[in-house]
Amino acid sequence: MARRVAYLSTTGLEEFFVYDELTYEPLRAHDVEVEAIPWRRRDVDWSVYDAVVVRSTWDYQQDVDAFLDVLQTIDARTVLLNPLAGQRWNVDKGYMIELEECGVPIVQTRVVDGLTAAEVEDAYARFEADEIVVKPTVSANADDTFRLPRGVDPSEAVAVLAARRSLIQPFVRSVVDEGEFSVFAFDGKVSHAILKTPAAGDFRVQEEHGGSLASIVPDDALREVSDRAFAALPDDLLYARVDFVRVDGGFALMEAELIEPSLYFNLDPASPARFAEALVRRLDRSSR
Repeated sequence: MARRVAYLSTTGLEEFFVYDELTYEPLRAHDVEVEAIPWRRRDVDWSVYDAVVVRSTWDYQQDVDAFLDVLQTIDARTVLLNPLAGQRWNVDKGYMIELEECGVPIVQTRVVDGLTAAEVEDAYARFEADEIVVKPTVSANADDTFRLPRGVDPSEAVAVLAARRSLIQPFVRSVVDEGEFSVFAFDGKVSHAILKTPAAGDFRVQEEHGGSLASIVPDDALREVSDRAFAALPDDLLYARVDFVRVDGGFALMEAELIEPSLYFNLDPASPARFAEALVRRLDRSSR
């Protein structure tokens, strides 16, 4: 009998680029059938699935408590991947400070409980920067992310983030000049890597914002810092993505994605099969 897996998704993905279906055929080759299910559905018997894999839940940041409640319900009835503990840890980008304490180089980051104009002004001096980026610690798809050059009126950003825990970081020019590097690991092993470059005049690298993507082979420096980041993440992950930018001749972490990262299966023809094999290993272990 074929095993059944649900990919946790959402409705309204028409304007997004979703590549998870590229894993369906490799999984069928292992006698595993997949169906995508929106996380907001309330009529699902999760126990009929051998595992639920969180994939394109790209609106979870709009109702984090409800989303985590759904994950807890799933976790009580079947295998949840990634595991609940790792997703809870990753939901708030304050984890950046923890990773820095573990020796992972990060983009300079300050966490504040509500953004103010004074915090914005202080950040220019603190980071010795002429531009900063502010965003909520719970976010996805660059939602409510603001790039603030020195001297610009920050009132819009402050109004949006005044009551929300937020990150403040210096704007890293290499994001525009070179791009953002993403490295992917499945079941603890590096799978592939890409370079994401924003559209002209923008700093957001997501395809939905006009960014372009290219497959790359990580050099030794990127591989070393990626390995360090993966080692500092929670245990027992099916998948993880770490995003880096070049800073002062080295690499600094921008983000670690354990919940719903796009894994860009379209950019590495062998990556869907690698993901399928990693997932099947998890299914095998859970059934013993």
